[in-house]
Amino acid sequence: MKIITLILAGAGFSLGLSALAEPQTFDFKDPKGVNNVVFKTDAPLESINGTATGVSGKVLFDPADPGAVKGKIVVQAASLTVPNTMMQGHLRSDKWLDVAKYPEITFDVVKADNVKTSGNVTTADVTGTMTLHGVAQKVTVPVKMTYLKDKLKERFPNLQGDLLVLRASFGVKRSDYGINKGAFEDKVSDDIELNLSLAGQSPK
Repeated sequence: MKIITLILAGAGFSLGLSALAEPQTFDFKDPKGVNNVVFKTDAPLESINGTATGVSGKVLFDPADPGAVKGKIVVQAASLTVPNTMMQGHLRSDKWLDVAKYPEITFDVVKADNVKTSGNVTTADVTGTMTLHGVAQKVTVPVKMTYLKDKLKERFPNLQGDLLVLRASFGVKRSDYGINKGAFEDKVSDDIELNLSLAGQSPK
């Protein structure tokens, strides 16, 4: 009986570890509309700053194994805005982003390297496939992931659960995505700086 009890206890312990190791799904469609991507181009004649708030996507994150992060972030191209309304119209037109034909900008996570965790904060070089203007490119992005256990209620008092906050800053070239390669670079730089500030929720 003791042997059977030990076997069953061991099996239960293993199952407990497996349950703890299950990754959580974090939803980045923010009901508050706070999640955003900030973009900037700094050309010789003009510096353009804008934001995109049409963010969604789901990320699988295991606080016990942050390096196994997977998922996809989606930005609605039509949510990209700049202060100048005429410039915004040009940005969304078929001459530039062509949001009618390419409505989504996506980042699919492939792997994470150089993973370092201290407390509830993990930094990593995340490699993924970024698709913009119908063109897919492999990019590696430095990402900061902050896991906030039981903090969902502080954003949404009626919900229980956890939060995953993502921060990332990186650059891309519009020419790599077939957006007016070599044209208008005195006003719209080829280099685009992106800053992501996103919070995903995992209700319980």
